[in-house]
Amino acid sequence: MKLAAITYVVRDYDEAIRWFVDVLEFVLQEDTKLSETKRWVRVATPGGETSLLLAKAEGANRVAGGRVAFFLHVNDFEVIYQRLLARGVHFREPPRHEAYGTVAVFDDLYGNGWDLIGPFRDR
Repeated sequence: MKLAAITYVVRDYDEAIRWFVDVLEFVLQEDTKLSETKRWVRVATPGGETSLLLAKAEGANRVAGGRVAFFLHVNDFEVIYQRLLARGVHFREPPRHEAYGTVAVFDDLYGNGWDLIGPFRDR
């Protein structure tokens, strides 16, 4: 058994695709038109097995009520952190070191919180 996809509500398909692909460097796995207003759009991390199904819906969306909703693990925290800063990603805090690794919370295109997490490294 595996988790194949998670629905992620967006206000505009193309806007969300650009953000995930151009800013976070996700891979566009599928973009299929289902009707005049509905598309089946899936994005995932490179090599990732679980995808986000981008679903257009009415109204504002804050998936986790303002708490961090998504956890993005990276091997080279500092490189990815600097790359996201350069692309205009808003971080709620500077990076901090925890027992499980280096972490910084950032907001996505819709105000949802993400943890950017790098592996623990001795300093």
